[in-house]
Amino acid sequence: MGEFSIGQPVTRLEDLRLLKGQGRYLDDINYDRQLYAVILRSPHAHAEIASIDKSAAEAAPGVHGVFTGADYRADGMGVVPCMGSYNHRDGGPMFVPDRPALAVGKVMHIGYPVALVVADTEARARDASELIEVDYKPLPAVVSCYDAFQDGAPRLYDDCPNNESYFYEAGDKDATDAAFAAADHVVEQDMVINRVTANAMENRAVIGDWDIGTGRITIRCGFQRPWLFRQSLAEQSFHVPERQIRLVTDDIGGSYGLRGSIYPEMVLMPWASKHVGRPVKWVADRTESHLSDDDGRDNIVKVAIAFDADGTFQAVRVRSWGNLGAFVSYRGAAPPAVHIGTVIGVYTTPAAHVEISGMLTNTHCTSPYRGAGRPEASFMIERLVERAADTLGMDPAELRRKNIIPSAAMPYKTPLTYTYDCGEFEKNMDMAMQTADWAGFEARRAEAATRGKLRGIGMSNTLEWAADNTTETAELRFDPSGDLTFVASTISHGQGHRTIQTQIIVDLLGVDPERVAVLQGDTDVSAFGMGTGGSRSTIMTGSALTIAARKIIEKGKKLAAHLLEASEADIEFADGNFTVAGTDKLITVHEIAAAAYKSNDLPAEMEPGLYETGTYNATTGNFPNGCHVCEVEIDPDTGVTELVNYTVVDDVGTIINPMLVRGQIMGGIAQGMGQVLMEDKTYDPETGQLLAGSFMDYCMPRAADFCHVNFDENEVPSPTNPLGVKGAGEAGTVGSLSAGTNAIVDALSHLGVQHIDTPCTPLKVWQAIRDAQAAA
Repeated sequence: MGEFSIGQPVTRLEDLRLLKGQGRYLDDINYDRQLYAVILRSPHAHAEIASIDKSAAEAAPGVHGVFTGADYRADGMGVVPCMGSYNHRDGGPMFVPDRPALAVGKVMHIGYPVALVVADTEARARDASELIEVDYKPLPAVVSCYDAFQDGAPRLYDDCPNNESYFYEAGDKDATDAAFAAADHVVEQDMVINRVTANAMENRAVIGDWDIGTGRITIRCGFQRPWLFRQSLAEQSFHVPERQIRLVTDDIGGSYGLRGSIYPEMVLMPWASKHVGRPVKWVADRTESHLSDDDGRDNIVKVAIAFDADGTFQAVRVRSWGNLGAFVSYRGAAPPAVHIGTVIGVYTTPAAHVEISGMLTNTHCTSPYRGAGRPEASFMIERLVERAADTLGMDPAELRRKNIIPSAAMPYKTPLTYTYDCGEFEKNMDMAMQTADWAGFEARRAEAATRGKLRGIGMSNTLEWAADNTTETAELRFDPSGDLTFVASTISHGQGHRTIQTQIIVDLLGVDPERVAVLQGDTDVSAFGMGTGGSRSTIMTGSALTIAARKIIEKGKKLAAHLLEASEADIEFADGNFTVAGTDKLITVHEIAAAAYKSNDLPAEMEPGLYETGTYNATTGNFPNGCHVCEVEIDPDTGVTELVNYTVVDDVGTIINPMLVRGQIMGGIAQGMGQVLMEDKTYDPETGQLLAGSFMDYCMPRAADFCHVNFDENEVPSPTNPLGVKGAGEAGTVGSLSAGTNAIVDALSHLGVQHIDTPCTPLKVWQAIRDAQAAA
């Protein structure tokens, strides 16, 4: 097994091909007789469509079809799918507005598809789209989820009072109210956790092909959850049997949750193909991506913590409004509520109560974005801890230590939904503080002051819920030459799945890694499962692989016993070899695989071939955790913040590949700090116009914006799955959002600044300094 065993920093098997420009992304793929689509999108956030005149566009050169919402509805098409899993305030199902893939009668947000033009070139389709005349009657718009909840706010849908799609409540309200009433101290904080967007390197694109002869619908695009998508598209959009739909993906240039949603274009392209009789391709440019990609975050929160004079936490209270956008995207209902249980953090707080409203506004939809509610929950509790420490005049690290859950208490039932599986939270903090030289910070702060800089330090003890209690399948197929193909149901969009999965297979079966192939991304080929998302892929696929590998070994032992003329009870398996115990007689797993196809040499009762399937059904998730420490320096004259030191200690359970884990965590830190410092998807509050529609206005972090990151690991294997793995893909984002903000506020705390909402832009920081100085 050597360098490919579990725990080794194997370099990514995917990279050589990609670095040589041999990747195969959607824009690289073209079908025979393919046509091109352009979408005419709404310039208004909220308006009635009085009329659409498409006659000039239909007569334009090279145009094969121009389609509107009227055509879409006349054809009996359904809606863009949604998974609405919460309840309305009255106890009934949540309000989920119909979402046709083309607007019917009204547009509800900037960028909503109004018409679709299909032509023999993209340029001709774009020219024709400019000939469509739409008469809009603008209506009042609301973009803030808090404003949308207020009486008198513009109502998006007549049958949705206060624009509240759902109301979620959890915890013990009476116990929480009693704890607040009895507490020595209460700290309250209003927070805006701003909207951001994924900005994956590869823009979204779709090729749709509706084969009239067979009735099969092929949708080729980047996606994360093929089997869920196939079922939902069949039932909610096309109204066809699920077997009629095939989903295919190739290389994917990033996702971060972006491709975990079903978009109108995934419905429109195959539908247009049905009408023009040829495949139809659509590729977004960056501006269109800003208009049409699902966003993330966007919460307005009122949080509070009650604690005793000695700093003992007694209760946490949360009232939150989550912005869903004008519609509820495929999994868009989840982020405001699904991970709110982790607002307890790693602390022994005995009581909690949360109330969350999922709100509809005249903005584009939100969806899960790296962390999907976890960074928001961590941000709430970790900002409250800092505020509480400030109230008590106490070192925030020592306040955390006083309230931290001891490892001996595991498994630990919290007052809010979850039971934590395992963790050494105080050890994480001790390791991070030592590496970051927490004790020496005040000397560094004083030195920075001699240079005119304001230095701050921030900590975040993070915890998240990863994976889920769903199903995943792994298929292992040896061929007659003895080579192995692994058929996966998860989808890699840059994480390095092939590398990780090969390491697990090598560790389980001792195969030669050069003889392992990995297939994914085609529902006609791949095994069934819930796909990629929620930091679940290694946990779920790895566990399914252990089941399939065990079956391979069991059959291999029977065949080895036959070939080596020994009792099956005497056959041992280790390091890829079937051995007769106490002898040097052996046969490799590759030789066994090849022999399994020689039917004349098999035992009479044995079926030829060596291929097995493992289906893993998880009963619970797991809880990755860690500690982040961030140091910043701020120029008080400009408000510019510089990262000067960053330390992270993470517990992601058994580490399959430490190099890839660190890469995932570094990427997560970059996305979290991007939101802390600069990223902001903004709309005009009056008109609903998108103000951050390009990289001129939406600021993205660069390498120069970061400092060196000190990594360390504290492996505490999870008892919830066979490999002991915990999720890693979102851990960096969960911790960095709060650690970074805490550091910035700490740098300004001597001025009386207690909180700054994200993003902490130079202007916002500069203004906070000026306001504090004026109030002094």
